Amino acid sequence: MKKNKFITSAFKKTLLIVLASVFIPTFIVAQERDLEYYLSQIPFEMPRVIVPEFQDLSFNITAYGAVGNGKTMNTEAFARAIEACTAAGGGKIVVPPGLWLTGPIELKSNINLHVERGALIKFTSDRSEYPMVKPSARSSRYVTASPIYGYELKNIAITGSGIIDGAGESWRPVKKSKTTENQWKDLVKSGGVVSDDGEIWWPSKEAIDGNDYLKKMKKDIKNPGPEDFLPARDFLRPYMVYLVGCENVLIEDITLRNSPKFVVYPNNCTNITIRNTNVYNEWWSQNGDGIDISASKNVIIYKCNINVGDDGICMKSSGDGPESGTFAVENILVAGCNVYHAHGGFVIGSNTNGNVRNIFVTDCNFVGTDIGIRMKSTAGNGGIVEDIYIRDIYMTGIRDAAISFDTFYQNVPAGAIRDTSNKIVEHDVPVFRDFNISNVYCRGANKSIYMAGLPNSPIQDIYLNNVWIMAENGAEMTNVKGISLNNVRTDIREGPVYFFTGANTISINKGFMPLTSKIFIKASGAETTGITVTDTKLPENPETIQISDGAKKTAIKIN
Repeated sequence: MKKNKFITSAFKKTLLIVLASVFIPTFIVAQERDLEYYLSQIPFEMPRVIVPEFQDLSFNITAYGAVGNGKTMNTEAFARAIEACTAAGGGKIVVPPGLWLTGPIELKSNINLHVERGALIKFTSDRSEYPMVKPSARSSRYVTASPIYGYELKNIAITGSGIIDGAGESWRPVKKSKTTENQWKDLVKSGGVVSDDGEIWWPSKEAIDGNDYLKKMKKDIKNPGPEDFLPARDFLRPYMVYLVGCENVLIEDITLRNSPKFVVYPNNCTNITIRNTNVYNEWWSQNGDGIDISASKNVIIYKCNINVGDDGICMKSSGDGPESGTFAVENILVAGCNVYHAHGGFVIGSNTNGNVRNIFVTDCNFVGTDIGIRMKSTAGNGGIVEDIYIRDIYMTGIRDAAISFDTFYQNVPAGAIRDTSNKIVEHDVPVFRDFNISNVYCRGANKSIYMAGLPNSPIQDIYLNNVWIMAENGAEMTNVKGISLNNVRTDIREGPVYFFTGANTISINKGFMPLTSKIFIKASGAETTGITVTDTKLPENPETIQISDGAKKTAIKIN
């Protein structure tokens, strides 16, 4: 009897394991997947990302005069520790528990800035402590020194379980619409300047006047020096971690918060690893992006948590100003990340003029972002974005579209859209093509899918497979070509499931029409053609398919 009970118990346990493996969503299992697994799944050839290594030497900042009492300025102590570490061939700068007030920290090659658990680096809110510096040797302009910055370095890291605070509240303008009545009153009482229309608070008169000053300076001064940029320092608010032209970068375990602008912004860098990192900005933080990878290649972003005031994890492709040209962003892995409040969970753009290719995003959760998967660019600032693979994405509470492609982002410059007879200038017009998006699940969005291409550059060759979205409204696609929708289920409350304008060669296989919707496809425009629907159950109702505004009845074929 005991043996039989044991066998029965073992059988039940085995059965539960089997059932769990079948029915538990993959995002739960994903938590156990390690980086090597994700690397093995990359659907393109990606070079090995080199992680920096350092000498086993430690330099505690207290040995160089640092005092962690929250009121002593430690800028020079950090600089002395880094200088000593560099002279010894590199190693670890140790920031022990304490509250460390400081001005900007300039990293050097072979330096690991290690912030221990219990340590809080607080950058000063005194903007006069931030000098004007060149962002690279190639540049002819000056920028405000970032809280942490490094130019043309090799083997650098920011690690540890401590916290780094960028004093962003002393730099950022704040929109009245993003505050409560009491918050706005407190801001105005704190000083600063309010715009003439009463809608934006600025930290100083120099900040609000900075843009006009720079335009005048550019016109009046031929070779401006750092002193010429100083009156605009408050306007030229810095990125929090700004790395330009660096190789072999590691950001690990750290918490980065309260940035003046973007939190992590590597530009034209190679071999970047960002893992187990927490990035926070208040939701009203103007331009408060989380991790922005710009013009860089060979990048891993792994198991990071993002909660910010603008884009969460974003890819941008342009150089450090027009004097350095444009550069592609390529060979990127984003895996196992969580994005909470943000304008977009995973984002490409808006500047894509250096081209974007070979991106793999997998096993990510987006909770409460404005848009889930977001692609944006505009004529005059666009390039080719291709070979993008996004899969196993789980979203909820998306305020706008779950999936969005927008090449009308912000304003389209006059004259930027040219036909072939007028010879389109390279990088003028954005091209979004060859996207593979699969296994995407979203519970709660305003719109399921949004695609808006330019008339002479349609969004093309987009493959969506196994997608389920619960949304208020259905998909809207304008100026698109070669869109494949296989097993795409959109549970919507009202309106057409699909609204096509200027659409060419659209394949809907194993589609779904919810009971709440009376229209499956609404097609308009004479350019709309080649829409085929297969293996899809539709009601026998002539209103299910609607044709208008010049579209022909033959534009849609139901098999």
